[in-house]
Amino acid sequence: MRQARIFYKKSEAGVLIQNDDGSFTFIYNDLWFADKNKPSISLTLPKTKKEYHSNSLFSFFFNILPEGVNKQAICKKYKIDAEDYFSLLVNIAKNDTIGAVKVLNNIV
Repeated sequence: MRQARIFYKKSEAGVLIQNDDGSFTFIYNDLWFADKNKPSISLTLPKTKKEYHSNSLFSFFFNILPEGVNKQAICKKYKIDAEDYFSLLVNIAKNDTIGAVKVLNNIV
């Protein structure tokens, strides 16, 4: 299992988990959920207490990933398999994203 903390405008909104079977789970933090002023991080991940599950990386996070030669260059630089979307996400989305969401790796 691998985890990453998901931040929205510098506040921790939730956690993204890649389970041992390769599936993914996203969960909003209790404090984020309790604050009525905090928005959903995405229209495809509405703010709720339920856990979101997917056999593949959620489209919201997948769409943050680079493509083409940019993806190849990043995979080469960080020695990441091109199909390891979780590693790619935590390596590029900690600093280099368009928008308010950042992804910081947790060591588990």
